[in-house]
Amino acid sequence: MTNNSRKMPAEQHNLLFHKPIDRWDEALPLGNGLMGCLVWGNGDPIRLSLDRADLWDTRLAPEVLDNNFTYRKLNELIREKNQAEIMSKFSDFFSIYPNPTKLPAGRIELCCGSAAESMKSSLNIKDATANVEWMANGEIYQLETFLHANSELGYIRLTGNTANLVNLQLVPPDYSGDFQEREDQSSTFDLQLASLGYPKAEFGNEGDSVWFRQATNHGLEYAIVAQKKQISEREMEWVYTIAANLDGKDWFEQARRKVREATEIGFTESFSSHASWWEIYWQKSSTTLSEFEFEKQWYWTNYLFGSCSRKGAPPMPLQGVWTADEGLLPPWKGDYHHDLNTELSYWHYLKANHLEEGESFLDFLWELRPAAHEFAESYFEAPGINLPSVMTIDGKPLGGWPMYALSPTNQIWLCQAFDHYWLYTGNRDFLANKAYVYFQETADCLLSLLNPGEDGKLRLSISSSPEIHDSRLSAWLTPNSNYDLSLLRYLFTRLEQMAELLEKGTEQMKWAGVMNLLDELAINESGLMISPDENLLESHRHHSHAMAIYPLKTLIYDRSDIEKRIIDNTISHLETLGKAYWVGYSFAWMAALYTRQGNGEAARYHLQQFWEHTCSPNGFHLNGDYKKTGLTQFHYRPFTLEGNMAAADALQEMLLQTNLGVIRLFPAIPSSWQENGAEFQRFRGEMGVLVSARIFAGKLEYVELQAELTGVFHLENQFGTERLTLETDGICKEIICTAGSVITMALQKDEVCRIVNSS
Repeated sequence: MTNNSRKMPAEQHNLLFHKPIDRWDEALPLGNGLMGCLVWGNGDPIRLSLDRADLWDTRLAPEVLDNNFTYRKLNELIREKNQAEIMSKFSDFFSIYPNPTKLPAGRIELCCGSAAESMKSSLNIKDATANVEWMANGEIYQLETFLHANSELGYIRLTGNTANLVNLQLVPPDYSGDFQEREDQSSTFDLQLASLGYPKAEFGNEGDSVWFRQATNHGLEYAIVAQKKQISEREMEWVYTIAANLDGKDWFEQARRKVREATEIGFTESFSSHASWWEIYWQKSSTTLSEFEFEKQWYWTNYLFGSCSRKGAPPMPLQGVWTADEGLLPPWKGDYHHDLNTELSYWHYLKANHLEEGESFLDFLWELRPAAHEFAESYFEAPGINLPSVMTIDGKPLGGWPMYALSPTNQIWLCQAFDHYWLYTGNRDFLANKAYVYFQETADCLLSLLNPGEDGKLRLSISSSPEIHDSRLSAWLTPNSNYDLSLLRYLFTRLEQMAELLEKGTEQMKWAGVMNLLDELAINESGLMISPDENLLESHRHHSHAMAIYPLKTLIYDRSDIEKRIIDNTISHLETLGKAYWVGYSFAWMAALYTRQGNGEAARYHLQQFWEHTCSPNGFHLNGDYKKTGLTQFHYRPFTLEGNMAAADALQEMLLQTNLGVIRLFPAIPSSWQENGAEFQRFRGEMGVLVSARIFAGKLEYVELQAELTGVFHLENQFGTERLTLETDGICKEIICTAGSVITMALQKDEVCRIVNSS
């Protein structure tokens, strides 16, 4: 019954270029969660720009360490309308000091003496390998390279008539300021790496091994080590790694030994275990869409996710494992942004059934609870936990616009990562021991910041809505903004529901009591407002006022006419205001909002605009309309990843939703997909069920549910008939279920049920 043959990515899903790649943000990306590699260049040289996820300068700005770096002081300055002091004490230092920041690792360059006369580059996503073929001086070269999926090693194989004459060079980042020339300086911040004040790297070699060691001025030291193996005059191999004193005692000697031993094993044998990891990864889920470009983008985004998020490694910051290689600090210092970026980056993985890779984010947040306790105490002078919304890898604040970089409610958005994991897996131990704990500790902090007004309602002393009015005084909105209020209502609603499930009666009553003291969302004829006394009046990149629609889903389209009207009016108002001030992720988020309406045409359109106009040729989300097509007025190109993942999430929401506990199939696909075909396999529904389904010629052909846990599952009958056949364990039975009504099925753990039309 179960289709055991899993669809794997095919050649048409690959990335292919027929000319040299001239920019790092258009390169062929490789990654294994900890290390990243970007392959680009014109043959003189071929560049492999390298990154390691935990290379950070975590030195804090002195303003962060000041005793007045507190929520209480910020409130005081806002009451005084002292904009100069607000920016000086809480924001400006973000762009004045180069640190804290994510750091690039360096570069490998392969030089063959002259630029390519012709070149073809490709990335095979099935087994995560990059290939470059080029001709230079009449010689033909072929480069194959991969980052091993479960070791900290990179492999390079070069073939050609004069391969043994190709020179490998290691190039450290431009910490000295020696390499000033850059083709493009459109980075959001123009701070050079040299401003960090690091000493020059030290180079060394022994036999066929070369390396550089890069010291910093804050205790971190790292190295890139490469080892050569000559197979023949026509074939060369190299193995490399990025090592750091973060790895423990004798880190450098261990790295050299590891590379030397891997060189003896060789490229071919090592590739076998690497490819096996990716084969298992791709078997987790699949999709087949009649509009192939959307299918290709889904596979490509899942490739990016598998490359830059792995259990045991740090979760992806803004650029994942592909820090900028242009002599400047990475855009926004490559930090962890919690006013949208980290959350969107981890929206899609659960439905795509890549649990283990996504657990990286949850493990990271859980392990940072001590830092979150410390920040709640030092900045908010409150109990519980709260992380800075713009933070380092160790949970410390970088500064930035304080309305968003230091918002207390962004911590609630982080809570949703735990809630999603519980909902999609149905893991009761996780609910009791992690999700509920994380929610409760967050609530402890927020409760201390909420104050009763004259009407008895609880409100924050200051409120904002990312990133309305940017950093101006007008960004401080009348409490509570719909953004803050949506998150607060979500927090205490979910706490009440979790407490009920966990049979914590007293706590359930407590959370219900708090909910009763919160205002209703501010609404007018245009739908959701920004705050109780302000409407959204201009195009804006961050749909923060619409949080209750998506991703919080506390407003449900089909639950009531009132909620339907609010959602319709909110979306209509966003359409009226237009897209002039949108960036890439705005389109992906808007597509998700349209899926709430079941509007597949609009969801499709906005995803198409996202991929066509705001993504690099290699698929990286570049935020702006960098081609200047007139789509938006943002024409810059800072690379971040959250837009890619949010777009994949919206696409999955077009194919499968669980609303109010009921599974709905193909709830928001365009009519052309209904007629020409759409299928997904092993997408994850809620409470531990894997769902597969296909629609063709306007008819649902089959549904298959595989229960990971014993449970009762509810499926909307979208077969268009009441006579259905259910097959379980080889036993078929016919049922009568009115079209559009709900089929209820009790399944045992590992049981599979397939449903088809009996007519």
